[in-house]
Amino acid sequence: MTDSGPWLALGVLGVYHGLNPAMGWLFAVALGLQERRLAAVLRAIVPIAIGHELSVLAVALLVSGALGVAGASAVRAAGAVALIAFGIFKLVKPRWHPRWVGMRVTLPELGAWSFLMSSAHGAGLMLFPLLLGLPTAHAQDAALHGILVADGGGPSLAQATAATLIHSAAMLATMALVAVVVYVKVGTAMLRKAWINLDGVWAAALIVAGILTLLT
Repeated sequence: MTDSGPWLALGVLGVYHGLNPAMGWLFAVALGLQERRLAAVLRAIVPIAIGHELSVLAVALLVSGALGVAGASAVRAAGAVALIAFGIFKLVKPRWHPRWVGMRVTLPELGAWSFLMSSAHGAGLMLFPLLLGLPTAHAQDAALHGILVADGGGPSLAQATAATLIHSAAMLATMALVAVVVYVKVGTAMLRKAWINLDGVWAAALIVAGILTLLT
């Protein structure tokens, strides 16, 4: 993968998360229909995006920290096993997710729900292979001088933060667009007829990502 490849993939994955109703846009549309205002939809999108951002940032910082104390090969293997195990769990328990909030929620509660939901679906975990693919400052400097470096140290704190911002920005834009279109044009009634269950696809993607991480 080229140097820009992981960054592009982070944005593409953000778009996928934005399209997934389980990540929050359906909740935002429901709140808008409840209050009968488009403003309610847009207001809900922000804390949902923040909660998602914090979830993936937690994983990014964990990966960055782990690479600081352990070899990249060991961290790669551990992350790959975690991806495969979580994917299998989601296949076995596809409907498992946080259920502690109702439709009457404050914005902080909505952000907390988004954080838990994103974590429960392994949103941050899926970023693991992409984070490992980010070129480190050391590797970039070595490449400029024609030096071959071995097992890299992984992304820096700045890179981990930038990665989650790119991912979440793509998710926020996609989620906002989908929520507005559904609220204004489509409505939830049509969703009952044209619903696509992405849980199985997501679980399979986690497993495939784990296998590819082990093989690379």
